[in-house]
Amino acid sequence: MDKVYKALAHPVRREILKLLRGGDLSAGELAARFELSASTMSGHFAQLRDANLISVDRQGTTLIYRVNLSVLEESMSALMALFSLNDPSGK
Repeated sequence: MDKVYKALAHPVRREILKLLRGGDLSAGELAARFELSASTMSGHFAQLRDANLISVDRQGTTLIYRVNLSVLEESMSALMALFSLNDPSGK
């Protein structure tokens, strides 16, 4: 879970996940939405992959990214449970 929370800590990575909620996108399509170098974007993609928040498929020379919602949902549920946010009584 720590890797997930670390990945979610950066606003660019949160925005990447938000964009991928709309559907799969190539690395180039994602990078075009940010004014960041290719190496910086690659680092963000690597952290998201390492946390299993995104997966990647290669189509020829193109990398296609998709969000892994189940990992995101599990992480949010675990955080809510930690602080008893699922229980209306707060117990």
